[in-house]
Amino acid sequence: MRRVRAWLRGDERPPGPFRPEFWRSPLRGPWLTSVFGLVLLVGISIMALTGLLSYAAYNPRLPGNDITPERGLLGFYLFDWPTDPVWLYRLNQGVHVILGLTLVPVLLAKLWSVIPRLFSWPPARSPAQLLERASLLLLVGGAVFQFVTGILNIQLFYVFPFSFYPAHLYGAWIFLAALAAHVVLKLPRVITALRSRGFRQELRTGLRDTRPEPPDPDGLVPVAPAAPTMSRRGALAFVGGGSLTVFGLSVGQTLDGPLRGTALLAPHGRTYGPGPNDFQVNKTAASLGIGAAETGPGWRLALTGPRPVRLSRADLLALPSHTHRLPIACVEGWSTEQEWTGVRLADLARLAGAEDGTGVFVRSLQRGGVFSHASLSARQVADPRSMLALRVNGADLSLDHGFPARIIVPGAPGVHNTKWVRELDFRSFS
Repeated sequence: MRRVRAWLRGDERPPGPFRPEFWRSPLRGPWLTSVFGLVLLVGISIMALTGLLSYAAYNPRLPGNDITPERGLLGFYLFDWPTDPVWLYRLNQGVHVILGLTLVPVLLAKLWSVIPRLFSWPPARSPAQLLERASLLLLVGGAVFQFVTGILNIQLFYVFPFSFYPAHLYGAWIFLAALAAHVVLKLPRVITALRSRGFRQELRTGLRDTRPEPPDPDGLVPVAPAAPTMSRRGALAFVGGGSLTVFGLSVGQTLDGPLRGTALLAPHGRTYGPGPNDFQVNKTAASLGIGAAETGPGWRLALTGPRPVRLSRADLLALPSHTHRLPIACVEGWSTEQEWTGVRLADLARLAGAEDGTGVFVRSLQRGGVFSHASLSARQVADPRSMLALRVNGADLSLDHGFPARIIVPGAPGVHNTKWVRELDFRSFS
């Protein structure tokens, strides 16, 4: 009991990882930590930017599009998402997801390099140190939360008891705030550490000449270092090789084509049967309870506007059709480009008596969930490539790809390319 009281007062350290001599790797030190931190800072900054752009791509000011309605001031960056270039969302989300996966080995290496700091004792000796420790807790916890939930979302493995989208948005802001505080507190030491030894010099230093760094105030350098079993050059190569491997096993889901089969770490890196409909499916019709009863000969498309109209699929096929090669890009990072044939949304708007500058609220046969509806802006409706697609690559849509009709809009997130459309409600969103 006396010893426990001594631990709590800070007179003694608890055994194990709370004692400096427990950590013995001679590679740990400010320089290696700063290198990993700099890579993460650049990568996470890009991920933050692409994440904000991805949220803006949802046009969350339009009805039904905002799945984080309590965002408050966090929505200050919103703007109308363009339809040109058509590959913009594909590039944005591909960079966001693939970069995030590629940074996982770097993040793990960074956490390994600073793990002695997590066991500092006592946890805080002053209010300033307490603030630093709190920011460190938010930083590490936020990073783990964002990366873990993001990877689970990519894998469509929703084991967490909350909605991914708002949690990822709010978690990102908490993590970025902690990161900003950490950068402000640590930037002078990072600059000093990076200047302490040259990067090229370390790349030329082998195992035999590897030595611990000089003692540092943060306690990263071990007080009783063991003999090195790997050089810093080897550590950098190991982490870099891990990142390149993850990149190579993931990027195929974004590039698509022949490389799709190489995306072994992604759930969409596989085939979907022979023929024109062999491309990625996010949600199958069977998983959502959609079958022949809803999509068969009795299906009708409702056009809601000043002049309501109901159209069968035969009626739609009789209207002037247009063909465009356009991508679909999903928030999970996969994308594909196919040749779509269908009726322009602008033509359907005129058929319903809607005026120019009118948007549309799209309803699906799917009941409930983020895929069951979407609002498209007036700009999206007016684009001559925006269509209600009836065919893909010269063949009828398969049921899993949205038969009898689905939305295809250039540059829009995949979730807004609504499948199994049952109604187009043309209206003004001003």
